[in-house]
Amino acid sequence: MNFDAMAQALAQSPDYRVLRRLVARPPYVPTAGQEVRTGILLDTETTGLDHAKDEIIELGMVKFDYAADGRIVGVRDTLSAFNEPSAPIPAEVTALTEITDEMVAGHRFDDGAIAAFAEDAVIVIAHNSGFDRKFAERYWPLFEHKAWGCSMTEIDWRKHGFAGAQLGYLLNGAGFFHQAHRAVDDCHALLEVLALELPTTGAPALALLLETARKPTLRVWAEQTAFELKDSLKLRGYRWNDGSDGRPKSWFIDVGESALDDEIAFLRTQIYMQDIEPGVQRLTAFTRFSTRI
Repeated sequence: MNFDAMAQALAQSPDYRVLRRLVARPPYVPTAGQEVRTGILLDTETTGLDHAKDEIIELGMVKFDYAADGRIVGVRDTLSAFNEPSAPIPAEVTALTEITDEMVAGHRFDDGAIAAFAEDAVIVIAHNSGFDRKFAERYWPLFEHKAWGCSMTEIDWRKHGFAGAQLGYLLNGAGFFHQAHRAVDDCHALLEVLALELPTTGAPALALLLETARKPTLRVWAEQTAFELKDSLKLRGYRWNDGSDGRPKSWFIDVGESALDDEIAFLRTQIYMQDIEPGVQRLTAFTRFSTRI
């Protein structure tokens, strides 16, 4: 049976959607004189959510080249590695990732190879950089000096016609399905998501992500607020930091530069009821999502 012909026929009908199994792009050879930049897609699988004490058990990276307009030119190389943690992998992690103690037994990360792989990248992108960057920086200081982007939070996927930002769902929107929750497979999936031309812009999703990542943001700390105002802050988009990471025990929000005055006005008139000056930090792609701020 000619399945490709059948899939093409179904795709012509508005009553059907065809999903193809994701096949990783093979590495390409850059053309001499071609103007490209190099990025890395990164994903980790860990023993838990605490970046200060839990351990990475799998690292996946896909190095790729892209043009100035955000078009993905090709894959340079891939890296996939296991690491045996100091304690058995929790059962719930194995259930999620399918990574067992036997799979990682005897494996150790080659720190030199990982640093060499990432050295020439101008940006590192993860689908939850608020999680992955903290772990990566703890293991490999090289990542402290890289610009980072987050494909989950730095693209408003709902605004562009998607119901959510879950990676598997976005990949389906690009016409593919894949084996989720393995690090390098998720990186290949993310590559296709970022290559997807957004119907609202006519440009690749990567172009929008890069545009957003280049813009500075401002983190506003609403310290010492009354407990009964927490719902108002949450509704506004504030998040809680418990202080365990050395940052203030406080509600905070990240806003663009043009929205700072409105945010301070909100705090003065709705939260503090007085003329206060909240703490404000300026973030860029080099510090955003890091524990170093």
